[in-house]
Amino acid sequence: MVHCATIVPISLTVGANRIVPAVAIPHPFGDPKKSLDEEKAIRRHLLEKALAALQTEVQEQTVFKD
Repeated sequence: MVHCATIVPISLTVGANRIVPAVAIPHPFGDPKKSLDEEKAIRRHLLEKALAALQTEVQEQTVFKD
């Protein structure tokens, strides 16, 4: 996965307690250069990371990395 600019610094500044980094959204309807299966795999990976973050007890700001 290519990591572009993320909003992690903004999330840290506003005090979010669970932060899941993701790539920017250059193609809101999907990257035309990627197949539908690739897009689904990327979205599935992000969803799994987000669900794991929600299930994790945190006491302070936490950035969930791969």
